[in-house]
Amino acid sequence: MVNFQIKTDSDIPASNQLFNQIRFAIASRKFPPGHRLPSTRQLAMQTGLHRNTISKVYRQLEDIGLVEAQAGSGIYVKAQGNEGGSRLKSPIYEKYPHASNIVKGGLDELLSQGCSLNEAREMFLTEIDWRLRCSARVLVTAPSNDIGIGQLMAKELEQALNISVQVVPLEELGKVIDEVSSGTVVTSRYFIGKAEKIAAPQSVRVIPIDIYDYAQEFKLVNNLSQGSYFGIVSLSSGLLKAAEVIIYSLRGNDINVMTAQQEETHKIDAIVRIAEVIICDRFSHAKVKAAVQKNRADIIRPPQIKCFENYIGTESINLLKRELGLV
Repeated sequence: MVNFQIKTDSDIPASNQLFNQIRFAIASRKFPPGHRLPSTRQLAMQTGLHRNTISKVYRQLEDIGLVEAQAGSGIYVKAQGNEGGSRLKSPIYEKYPHASNIVKGGLDELLSQGCSLNEAREMFLTEIDWRLRCSARVLVTAPSNDIGIGQLMAKELEQALNISVQVVPLEELGKVIDEVSSGTVVTSRYFIGKAEKIAAPQSVRVIPIDIYDYAQEFKLVNNLSQGSYFGIVSLSSGLLKAAEVIIYSLRGNDINVMTAQQEETHKIDAIVRIAEVIICDRFSHAKVKAAVQKNRADIIRPPQIKCFENYIGTESINLLKRELGLV
């Protein structure tokens, strides 16, 4: 940040001092076109001037065409003459007002490394084309002995992204990739190392997803009274095993943990008859509720059912939306 200094004992009004210092910063490209000027609050803290005085200086700079205000964003140095090029008139740049600076910054960096404009254009187009081709086919992979976690991820992605997703056992991933020209492989960080090793020689990209932290569910476990029966139902055998280990580390043998996969009807029946609390993924929720209804004659006190909405973390969903061009 440029250090603006105001001399209080000067004959030149403080507002004029700041006005001329900012003009110099712009003229010397310390503040280049597209640069966001400090907020009035920041400048007030630095210079000791009142924020109203700084706002007046900014309006003067805007009046002479050096800066422009962008609603809800701030004051930016305005491109002059042909600095902005015809791209500034593009409706795309009007929709994404900061995109021009991002594109220009990336292009300037490539040129500074010795690339020609044609080479930079080829790099941009190649990357965009590759991402578009990769986005056309999305594969979710998990080991065959826990394909349920792959199905869970795929179901969530299809609902969140409104796209078609193919579930592929990790052991068959190489064969499937050989049959496609490009694609995107999505998997949990539990399996990312193996997936990357298989996909590395191919024209595909691999994106790891982060899982939901289950903070509310762990809090529920910690609050259970000693000797309670606690049930977990899921599509994934791996998720059930991991949950058992984590719960044991939290409570030891203080509570009794019962688990079942979605298709293990007899186990689910046993769980709903005895458990005080049951947690399940949203794709197993209906199965658990149906089991409670079926066994209601044998249930003295209906269990509390807690459905965790997501296995995939929200940030990972947003990342995939960006990477697949869905936002």
